Amino acid sequence: MRRFTSLDRLVLHLEQALRTVHGTPPVTERDNPAHQVENGQLSPEQQKHAAGLMRINHVGEVCAQALYQAQSLTAKDPQLQDKMSRAADEENDHLVWCQTRLKDLNSHTSYLNPAWYLGAFGIGTLAGLAGDKWSLGFVAETEQQVVKHLDSHLQKLPEQDQQSRAVVEQMKQDEAKHATWAVASGGAPLPAPIKWLMQASAKVMTTLAYRI
Repeated sequence: MRRFTSLDRLVLHLEQALRTVHGTPPVTERDNPAHQVENGQLSPEQQKHAAGLMRINHVGEVCAQALYQAQSLTAKDPQLQDKMSRAADEENDHLVWCQTRLKDLNSHTSYLNPAWYLGAFGIGTLAGLAGDKWSLGFVAETEQQVVKHLDSHLQKLPEQDQQSRAVVEQMKQDEAKHATWAVASGGAPLPAPIKWLMQASAKVMTTLAYRI
């Protein structure tokens, strides 16, 4: 089996970055959960609110692609590089599902996606350069915070919007699995100030992404 060189991996990551930012990610590996349920009738206000929440989730997946791609590039262990890349593939499903749901809701992805991607890529690079145990610890903390965030969205989404809820529920299960994997792989607990900074950054992102 061919091992990719550093240049090969950089080119592949660049292609993935362009696809993510410009809204043309590769096809998904799994069926869209939204296609397995039917929606009730949404009012214009409910539809707009659901779109805002799903736009936040889409931005989260844009950031997830950037983080995993950056951490794959900077990981010291070749096996960890592969696992990070695999996690990015699984997150790609979420990216496509959220994008599809936004189209169904007659809405759009965030206009700030290039900025979200670049910022997350920089953070992921710093986490990777800090060392594999800290990179894994960052994955674990990120995914744990995302699970809480998705839980809140399940409370906020209109009850009739079963398709968005199905997507969010599957995302929640996958993110929890990634967090468990990162901890089991040796992720180190992050210092409290780093956790607080991550929470503050997420608050800024969700506030802007809901509207823009």
